[in-house]
Amino acid sequence: MCASATSLALGMLLVNFFQPGVHMNLALPDVSATSGLKTGDFTLKAFITHVFPHSIVEAMATNEILQILVFSLFFGAALSTMKNPMDSVIGRGLEELTKLMFRITDYVMRFAPLGVFAAMAAAITVEGVGVLWTYGKLIGEFYLGLALLWAILFFVGYVLLGRSLGRLLGLIREPTLLAFATASSESAYPKTIEALDRFGVPKRISSFVLPLGYSFNLDGSMMYQAFAVLFIAQAYNIEMGFTQQLTLLLVLMLTSKGMAGVARASLVVVAATLPMFHLPEAGLLLIIGIDQFFDMGRTATNVIGNSLATAVVAKYEPAEEEAVEEAAEPAVQPQVG
Repeated sequence: MCASATSLALGMLLVNFFQPGVHMNLALPDVSATSGLKTGDFTLKAFITHVFPHSIVEAMATNEILQILVFSLFFGAALSTMKNPMDSVIGRGLEELTKLMFRITDYVMRFAPLGVFAAMAAAITVEGVGVLWTYGKLIGEFYLGLALLWAILFFVGYVLLGRSLGRLLGLIREPTLLAFATASSESAYPKTIEALDRFGVPKRISSFVLPLGYSFNLDGSMMYQAFAVLFIAQAYNIEMGFTQQLTLLLVLMLTSKGMAGVARASLVVVAATLPMFHLPEAGLLLIIGIDQFFDMGRTATNVIGNSLATAVVAKYEPAEEEAVEEAAEPAVQPQVG
């Protein structure tokens, strides 16, 4: 949570400082313009009362992602109290439904290149070639933010791990480069596990903390989401005050959790967040064409952040437990036989 908050806050600070979308001066899309765009009405009190759904069916019908998330948390907590919840009809049904929805998302993303081509062509036709300079600055500022985030992660890692940090960074260099080249954390996962094993992290820790981190510790993705949402607001000349940005930080902290299994999940989170703040959903087309360049950097950052977190957990996990388990294992074997 601390890493996510740091990443989001750093991203918001840089976007407010550089203001990459201010000079685009885009006109609001007609669909959103008729809805009365007033970000000042979105207060923290309104956000808290709006989080809880009147009906889950209504929340799904109106695409209220945060209300669906809150309901899912309560539903999951209640489901976990059942005996063998994943062996029940509901558990198996939800598991199969999850696989189905991921496959549907994959199908949609296969058609994304056509949409990206159309979006980029339309943007250049309307705004001129100069819009490419704006995109270039946005990408450069994002990677500057990632460099600052890496510096913070390395500093914290050095404080907690000491000089062994250098050895760890050398070991995870290959999976980090692989993640950067493929823009896929999954492709780098086996190499990351192998690197942590060579570093001395017990498999019982790496096999638990690393997958958990892929859902809850996506530092690079968090920074990207802050960049994307505020860039869209600036491009349409929509003012977001401190209260709105603080609320945005809290919303992204919630909606981004558990997104690792979805293709282009950061775009999905941004798309779900824009309507909550009355930002035009068409603004997503401004960044979808260059998302691949963002994805490479944020994925590599996710690998580094999760590797550091796993190594830190391994260092402060009591080593005595390993000895107790190994000593108890021979005594248990004859009883099982």
